[in-house]
Formats: sequence, structure tokens, C-alpha cells
Amino acid sequence: MPPVVPLLGTAVFAQGTSEFMVAGLVPDVASELSVSLPAAGLLTSAFAVGMAVGAPLVALLAMRWPRRTALAAFLVAFVLAHVVAAVTGSFAVLVGTRVVGALANAGFLAVALATVTDLVAPDAKGRALAVLLAGTTLACVAGVPGGAALGSLWGWRSAFWVVALLCLPALVAVLVAVPHARPAAIPPSARGELRVLRRPRLQVLLLLGALVNGATFCSFTYLAPVLTGVSRIGDEWVPAMLALFGAGAFLGVRLAGRWSDTRPGPVVAGGGVLLAAGWAGFALTGGAVAALVLVPVVGTLSFAVGSTLIARVLYAAADAPNLAGSFATASLNVGAAVGPWVGGVAIGVGAGLGAPLWVSAGLVVAALAIAVLAREPRAATSAPTSCP
Repeated sequence: MPPVVPLLGTAVFAQGTSEFMVAGLVPDVASELSVSLPAAGLLTSAFAVGMAVGAPLVALLAMRWPRRTALAAFLVAFVLAHVVAAVTGSFAVLVGTRVVGALANAGFLAVALATVTDLVAPDAKGRALAVLLAGTTLACVAGVPGGAALGSLWGWRSAFWVVALLCLPALVAVLVAVPHARPAAIPPSARGELRVLRRPRLQVLLLLGALVNGATFCSFTYLAPVLTGVSRIGDEWVPAMLALFGAGAFLGVRLAGRWSDTRPGPVVAGGGVLLAAGWAGFALTGGAVAALVLVPVVGTLSFAVGSTLIARVLYAAADAPNLAGSFATASLNVGAAVGPWVGGVAIGVGAGLGAPLWVSAGLVVAALAIAVLAREPRAATSAPTSCP
């Protein structure tokens, strides 16, 4: 694996910390800025909307930029957005910084995905993706609980300052280690790459990714209040529980890196069934012991299935090398935007703090049903182009 791949993963770690850390800060943000819990939860949706809308747009903008220039520019914009977030007293401005930061994150991730898939063998996209996304899962393990702990000790603003500082070493590393030259092969036009989106199989994969990630973020965004209000776990244990979810997510990405190139079907089908059962089981039991067991389990399954679907998108859109990553990023973040919103609506109508867990189970069941209905009538193979 080229050394630049884990280097880009360190930048993804800082950005992933920002995307996920709101899950541990929602109660404090709501209290200080005098907004409701569902409204504060929309900070995650705002970030996801920026990622979903921004991924294709900024990827198109950066198609003709040298990769190093694009990555550095997106990191600088990301840092500035977090500095503003750390000092603002307006909830509206805070939401705006989440959108701007998400646009920068979307651009960085799309270019990073294109960079790593250019650097590895054609049949190793899943393994390279696992290394890159390890930064995201490590953000769940260390960054998100760390953000919650910082919020508890010095206020939620300190978490935004730390994220901005974490990006600075990554920026230096990108300027030093990423090649300045454009990729060796650039397609004739953006229009040609956009035509790839017409393929039914790719559309199904993107929809499955959106549903599975929507399920993940629906419950993860409200995991802190679920743990304290439903499982009766003390506030001081919430960072540790978020770390358990992140540890499971890291394991899930590693498992996807091992099997997503060769056995995607069993990972998506078997993992999806277990994931739906895990969310439903969490909702039915809800106690502290069940949470301790199921939080890492659903973290593992969510990221194993989700990462495998990302890898399948990259294979299905192999002839759109500059935009394939943006397709996957947009799909996952459509889910990450809609999931917390639906979870917040369920809480707002009086379904209780455990309602997001049921919504997550339902979204995964919907994904499984669509996968079955859309399955091509041919024998599954172990080739990289096999069904999802």
C-alpha cells in the first residue's frame, strides 16, 4: 500500500471527528444556544447535506486542479470553518459553518478517493478504501469520545478548536507527500463521467448506501440521549460508549477491507440482516447491559456493510475515476442527512428517545428488500464486478 494512503487517512480522521463529534455535544449545544434537542441534532444533518450536495459539485470544480492543490485548499477551508464555529454565539452561523466545513470535507474526500484508487491495483480498491476510511472509524474510537470529553470539561467550543488544530499537521503532510502532478489519465469531459450515473446497477448501490448510512446516523446522532435517557447510563460513561461504537466501526471497516473485493454479497446480505436485528434488539431491550453489548455490534455491522457498498460503487463507476468518489460520498451523506432528521421527527412526535433505533432497523430492512428486488438473475461470482 503506498504510504500516501494512510497519510490521507490522517486528514480523514480530523474531518471524521468533526462530522461525528456532534453526537456527543448535542445536549450542550442545545442548552447553551437555547434550541431544542432535535434542532441541535440537525447540526449533523447540516453537515451531511453539505457533503451530499457538495461532493459532486466540488469534485467537478477540482477535476482539472492538481491533486495536491485541491487537497490543501479543501483543508484550509475546513480549518477556517471550524475557527468560526468555535467563536460564534449564533446557532444559525454554527449551522452555516457546518455546511461550509462539509463542502470542504466533501471535496477533500472525493479527491482523496480518486487519488488512492489511482495508486493501487484495479482489484484492490476495497483494501485501499479500508485504509482511508480507517481515519473515519478512528474518529469514532478516539475523536468523538474525545470531543464529548472536551465538551464536558471545557465546553463544546473546545472540540471545534481541537479539530481545527488537528488539521494543521495533515495540511503540512499533504503539501509535502502528495504528488503535485495531475492524474495520468483524465477523461475527456465531466459530462462523460456524469453519464455513468444513468446505470441502474449503480443507482441501486447508491440507494442502498444512503439507506444503510441513514440508519447508522439516525441512531448515532442521538446515541448520547438514548444511552442516558433509555439505557440509564450516566453522563460520565457516554464517551466510553461512543468509543465502543467507534471500535466496532473500525473492526467493520477492517472486515470490509478483507472481504469487499472478493465476497461483497455475503457481507451486504448477511451483515444487513444482522444489522437490522441489532437495531431492533437494542430498541426492544434498551437496558445498560444490552447497550454495552449491542453498541459495538451495530457499529461493526454498520461500517462493514456501508464500506462494502462504497467499494461496490467505486467498482461500478470505475470509468468515472474523478467523480466515482463523489457519487459514493453524496449517497452516504444523503442518508446521513435524512437519518437524523427522521429520528428527530420521531422523537418530536412523542415516540420517545428510543424511536431512532426503530427507524434505523426499518431503514436497513428497506435496503435489504430493495437489494433482493434488484438482484440480477445470475450466479454470484467472486469477481470484483459481482452483485452488491
